[in-house]
Parts: sequence; structure tokens; C-alpha cells
Amino acid sequence: MQLNFYKYQGTGNDFIMIDNRQGLFSKNNTKLVESLCDRRFGIGADGLILLENDNSTDFRMVYYNSDGNESSMCGNGGRCLVAFAKRLGVIGDETTFVATDGLHNATVFEDGTVSLQMKDVDEVKIEKGYVFLNTGSPHHVELVEDLKHFDVKGKGAAIRYGALYGQAGSNVNFVNQESADTFSVRTYERGVEDETLSCGTGATAVAIAMHALGKTNSDKIQLNVEGGKLEVSFVPEGGKYTDVFLKGPATFVFGGNITI
Repeated sequence: MQLNFYKYQGTGNDFIMIDNRQGLFSKNNTKLVESLCDRRFGIGADGLILLENDNSTDFRMVYYNSDGNESSMCGNGGRCLVAFAKRLGVIGDETTFVATDGLHNATVFEDGTVSLQMKDVDEVKIEKGYVFLNTGSPHHVELVEDLKHFDVKGKGAAIRYGALYGQAGSNVNFVNQESADTFSVRTYERGVEDETLSCGTGATAVAIAMHALGKTNSDKIQLNVEGGKLEVSFVPEGGKYTDVFLKGPATFVFGGNITI
């Protein structure tokens, strides 16, 4: 069988996009997803995303990590899927779609950037040495020294698989403050089980965590990730964060056919 695919990346976080409005993709075949995401024997990607029909919104997002398992929300993946939907003619410059964590609104700008509304954050757990919150996916956020040389994979895996988060684990973000409203971030992603060049839900978590810690008073945060720059804005009120938006580039890389 020939499978049509498209490759997108958002600040280096890359995804295989498949138009599954006809329902032809084998959604329960985790080995297939894993093999397609393999960087040596497949197309290569941090994840695979299906664009599907939805009765009440423009489309449905179904996201798989590179290990083949369906996962929680992916911010950069959502932004890339919006760009993909526009390329297919499914949407114009604005859209509403549904993902595993609920409804999302998004806007595509003339320069190719995509602004995606993320879920509201009702709880930010500030613990000794770290912050934990869920921005559509669970995130551990920790300030560290010398981020450039930090062992993200080793330290991230130890936290992800440690007793703190149990069997489900958590994504892990290591952070350094650059200025009053700018932070650098490196992220270990569960499901990829390695550092990725960018993580959208992670950047969102870092922005909110830094505000909750009092490291910044700004409601518009700039994030330097390994693959580029992202922006997160929000409205803080009574310890909760609403109108959360993740903004950054969503770029088409290539498309093709592969025999499966």
C-alpha cells in the first residue's frame, strides 16, 4: 500500500502529517507508526499526526509519539497541523479543531507563523526545586545552571522514570533565565525518550511556571529553544492562567509516498 505523507517542523520539532479524512490509516498499528518515525529506516520524526474529520469543528487531531503510542497534546504538532490543514484547503487563516485535551483555536499569519490557543491551566504545583503543571501534557520545570552543557537526556530520563511521577512519567524541562521576559529551555520528551529541539507544551509550561515563581511579571514570554524561538502569552488571574497562546513558525519540509 502506498501512503501519502507530508513532513512539517516547528522550531525543529518535526512531524509526519497524514490526511486521514478517508479513515484508511491503520490507527492501532503502533509498530507502523514507530517504523515511519524511525530516523534510519523510516521517514524520521518526533511524532506522527493524523488529520481527521470532526462533526463539530474543522478537523480532529490524533497525535502519536515516535514510540508508536497515541499521546497527549503536542503544541508544536498542533501548530504544524494547522499549517497542514491550510495547505490542504481544509481551513483558511483561522480555525477551531479538537484534540485529545479539547478544543483549540488557531490563526495562521502571512509570515507562516501559527498562533495556537492552549488549554487553560488551573493548577501550578510549586515544589522545592521544581514546578509541575499540565499544559495539555504533564511537565516538570526546573531552573538549572549552565544549560548549554547540561545533561538533558541523562537527568531528564532519571526524572521521567523516577518515583516522582510513577509509571506515566512526565516531560522534563530545564530552564535558564536570559532577561526579564526571556528564558532558554531544553526539554526531554517522554515517548521520544530523548531531548527534542523544541516542545510546544513544554515552552508553554515554562512560561507559566516562571510567572508563577515570580521570575517574570510579563504576560508575554519569549522562549529560546534549541530549534529556534517561541512566544507564549496568557492572562493570569488568581493563580490560574487563561487565554494561553503558543506562537511560532510551522514549516513544510517535504512530502512524498512510502510503501507500507
